Amino acid sequence: MRDIRLLDQMFIPGTLIGPFTQANPGLGGVCTFVGEVRTDEGVEALELTHYEPLTLPGMHELADRAFARFELLGLLMVHRIGLLRPGEPIVCVSAAALHRRAAIDAVDFCMDHLKSAAWFWKREKRADGWHWIEPRAEDYADRARWGE
Repeated sequence: MRDIRLLDQMFIPGTLIGPFTQANPGLGGVCTFVGEVRTDEGVEALELTHYEPLTLPGMHELADRAFARFELLGLLMVHRIGLLRPGEPIVCVSAAALHRRAAIDAVDFCMDHLKSAAWFWKREKRADGWHWIEPRAEDYADRARWGE
């Protein structure tokens, strides 16, 4: 099963992961990562904008690469756009595989690429206004370890 989505409304990860797991019978393991808007450092809101002609097709291309690289049964990749509040989920990536390593590595691979090579622009609101968020050097280093 492959489920790749952009959502402009809040989602509850458990409502996606349960059906995803059920849709991959015979799996040996599922690995899931959920990223949320941090509640620390005075963040009041996070806004994600994107370039629609590239974003969803790019997420599908990333899923294609994950399927080609790892022995997956299924992949769920959901990313929010729009205005988010602290504690709301931003992204959910879940991979189903016969063996745990493929599931774990596929989620890690997808997150490393979403974090530093995706088609989103992020800014966060603090008490002193809006601030653009750029990927950190560690984000680029994490992606580079995949050799692409």
